[in-house]
Formats: sequence, C-alpha cells, structure tokens
Amino acid sequence: MSHPSVEKIKLESRRLRGTLAEGLLDASTGSLNFEDQRTIKFHGSYQQDDRDLRDERRRQKLEPAHQFMIRIRAPGGVFTPQQWLGLAAIATTYANHSLRVTTRQTFQIHGVVKRDLKATMQAINAAAMDTVSACGDVNRNVLGASNPLQSALHAQVHDWAQRLSLHFKPATRAYYELWLDEEKVAESGVEAEPIYGDAYLPRKFKMAVAVPPYNDVDVFANDLGLIAIVDEAGALAGFNVAIGGSMGASHGIKEHYPRVGNVIGFATPTQVLAIADAAVTVQRDLGDREDRKQARFKYTIDKHGPETIVAMMEERAGFRLQPARPYTFEHNGDRFGWVEGDDGLWHLTLSLPSGRIADTPGRPLLTGLREIAKVHRGEFRMTCNQNVIVAGVPAGERARIDALVAQHALDLENRAPTAIARSAVACVALPTCALAMAEAERYLPGFLDALEPLLDKHGLREAPILLRVSGCPNGCSRPYLAEIALVGRAPGRYNLFVGGDHRGMRMNTLYRDNVTEPQILDALDPLLARYAAEREPDERFGDYLHRAGLVELPPYPTHVRVDPAEAA
Repeated sequence: MSHPSVEKIKLESRRLRGTLAEGLLDASTGSLNFEDQRTIKFHGSYQQDDRDLRDERRRQKLEPAHQFMIRIRAPGGVFTPQQWLGLAAIATTYANHSLRVTTRQTFQIHGVVKRDLKATMQAINAAAMDTVSACGDVNRNVLGASNPLQSALHAQVHDWAQRLSLHFKPATRAYYELWLDEEKVAESGVEAEPIYGDAYLPRKFKMAVAVPPYNDVDVFANDLGLIAIVDEAGALAGFNVAIGGSMGASHGIKEHYPRVGNVIGFATPTQVLAIADAAVTVQRDLGDREDRKQARFKYTIDKHGPETIVAMMEERAGFRLQPARPYTFEHNGDRFGWVEGDDGLWHLTLSLPSGRIADTPGRPLLTGLREIAKVHRGEFRMTCNQNVIVAGVPAGERARIDALVAQHALDLENRAPTAIARSAVACVALPTCALAMAEAERYLPGFLDALEPLLDKHGLREAPILLRVSGCPNGCSRPYLAEIALVGRAPGRYNLFVGGDHRGMRMNTLYRDNVTEPQILDALDPLLARYAAEREPDERFGDYLHRAGLVELPPYPTHVRVDPAEAA
C-alpha cells in the first residue's frame, strides 16, 4: 500500500488538523493513521512503539505496543520550579516515570498511550507550557546559551530565544482546538500562514543563540546560528549570523552529509528578525520538496551556493549584513558544580546520565530533583549537553540544596568516575526511536565501563574528552562534532569517528567502519596512548590527533570554522 507524500499530507491537513480529532477517539487501536502520524509531529508528538516487544506481540497477533513521545517547547531551556513539579507529576501519571532532557534544551516525555494523549497535553498547558512546533517541518525549539556567569547577558539571550520561538510559531489554531478545546471559528483550517505558507517548510529548521567564549549550544550545528557580540561596556551589540549547519547524514550515501554553518556577517539587534525571516523563507521557497533526505537548508545552500543564498536573504531582509565581528569560542561543554554569577547568585550544574531523569537503584534522580523544586526559588536551566543547572540560588540556600543533592545521590561522584563520562551525550535510540539501528542511551553506561580501564592505563581518567553516541546517522546527539563518536550501524556495531574539537567548530572523521566494541577499544587504545605521551599542556584529544597527523579533515563542505579573530 502506497502512502501519500508528506507534502501532500501537509497541504491537505487543514492547517495541521487532519483527522486527529477523530483518530484520538478511535478506541479500536492504539495507533493513528499514516497521515495523522505525520500531522501530530507539528503538535510536538511522535507516535512510536516499544521495539523490545515487537516480535512477541507479532507472535501473539497483537498490534505493536504503540505509545507517544511528547516534546515541550521551551526556548532557551528555562523552567520554573512550578513547571518542573508539573512535569514530574505528568511523568508519573501518564508517562514511563521518567523525564528526558534533550540535546535541544527541553524535555521529552515517553510512553504516553493514545487514550491519555489529550489529558497529558492539557496537563502540560495547566503547568504553563506547550508543545507547539517542538517537532515537524517548522522552526523547532530555539536554543539559548545557558552560561550562568553573566546574568544580564543570559537574560537578553534567553529573551531572544523566546522572541524567535514566538515569531516562528505557526499561526494555525489547530493545537488549541484539538488539545485545549478552544472553540472553532469560521476560518478554522484556512488561517493565513504568512511565514510558512500552505505546505510549511520542506524539513525542520533549527536555531540557536550562543554567547562566546562558550559554545554550549553547538551553534554551528544549526540551520541559523546567532553568535552574540558584546561591546566594550558589556552590552549586546548584535550577532554574527551563521547558516547551514545540520547533523543529519546517511550511511554510505555521500550526498547525505553533516555540515557546520558558515558565518555570513553581522546583524544588529533590530535586524535579527528580518534576517531570520529571510533565511526561513528562502529555505521555504528553494528547499527540496521531492527528496526529504535533501530538504534541509544546508543542501539548499550547497546546491545554489552560499553567495546566492546570502544575496537572496539580504534582498528579502532589506539590508546588507555587516562584516562578521571578532569572537572566540573556548569550549562547548558544561561546567559542573557550583559557580557564582555576576549578580551574586549561585548556580549548580548537575550531570545527568544521557539526560534521563528517573528513580534508579541508589540514585533517585526524579525524586531528588522534585524535592529540590519544592524549595528552590530560582529557575532550572537545561543545557544542550543534557544536564541541568539549578540556577539563581542565594548563598544562604546552598546548604539546603547540597543536602538534598547528597541525600538523593545527585552529585557527580555517584554519576561519573571519569571526565569523559561526565560530558558524554547519547540519543534515546532503542527501544522507542523508529530510526535507531543500534543502542545509544542504554549502551553508553556499559561502553563507559569498558573504556574506563583504557583511560586508567594511560592516565586519562580526568582528561576532558568529548564522547557522543548516536543510534543512527541522523545525529540527534550531534556526534559529528565530538572528539570520539559512535554512530550506530546495526545491533552491536558502530561507525567510529574521531577528531572533532572541544569548541564545536570542527567536524570529526570516520576512523573505523562498522565495528564492534572490542574493535572500537582496539582502535582507541593506541590513539589514547600516543595522546597521553605526546600531548602538549592543555591540548585536547581531537586537536592532538590533527597535530600529530593521525586523522585528516573529513570531505564535508565547510568542515572547519575559523574565528575571524584568529584569521586576522
């Protein structure tokens, strides 16, 4: 049976309504029909099934164990304690008793069955959140630097993430009608979409706002990146603009590749929305609507040429971008433990295993963070490395937070015995992701255990090496920017990439193809040995591999991003 194309489904969806209302009421199946499975993504949800149970259910002649993942729209990744408590209650009432911090600074809730979908969406709304545009062919969750040290600048960047998110929210009222029982009006299904048009975008679109010297949002992995430029007085002067980043790829197909963004110039704050509009609408009009594998903005740029795309953006925006201004990135990781911000408040970054917040034996993360939320008067900031910052703590409240951290084993010593484990990132993969070819989140702890003896052997237990694991080449964990990356090929088999950098500015290189864990460890052993013996002071692993000539740059377009300050 052939299915209609995604483009046809979007055009005929009546502004993202489809037949979702009817499908939700159909109790004969836990699934939605093919068309509505595509439409519901725009409402922030994916239909999935538990792949661990597929074979047994097939033998019993049962349909798959259908369930839904729901993703929160949270530009800038900031949550109030009240919102946190609401999410924890939703996780235990409707979902699989866990929350998951994504690499896009928000939460995913897994395991919601169809009959509970509407109640879950309403509970999210009651906690002052929504899921609009968290998935689908629209602008996704906008990332904002979570650096806690510069409070005024963080507030401005967070405000820009909010503004961009609101500006690019679809105009349709479908979400509010379907989930929140808003009364339908005469024009329901025909609302004007001035930015997106009738068919929305060819594929998803991602934005991020970074604040040098920290690239904790991996700004060059986004379709549109904004790099904050601060003047001598510490005020926000504007942004360098980068376009064309994306981590998606396919095994063995050279036409499907990851890519880092090009810096194309500088825009003042008053110009930001216009240049962002121009980027989105150029991609809307020129993006490939025949082949979804070729539909991201990076391919549009490479097909037409950066100069052509930038000229079109400037024409639509009504101004010429200024030359990019100097900036320097130092790293793209998180700083764990307590730090004091310039406003005198304290911020505690906790490392979360693959971003999963659940109660596990010896480490009741869900309960512990819920207890912190009951007494915390600041905010929670999610990081793009799947960690959480308990932000805005007065000095006098630190002891109370520390006591709860110790009581619930939330501290680093109970999480990660090595530096590489503290910063490791993994996507969800099996059992819920339909695209997963291999394990990622469930595999990471075991791989770290297997890697630990090698780190000890070479004296690298505290060496900050960036490891990322992805269950497939689509790259949700941004593996192609890591110093070491495993990208799933098949159960128990991965492609090994090495040589990315710690600033998120250089992509890594395929080092071993389709290998097992013993082969991965055998390949890493001599590299780690030479790094330990030959590294210069403070030299990072990926940088050493290039300096020593052990890896070459990959054959991807614009694979190296050089700071204007360094190029001068």
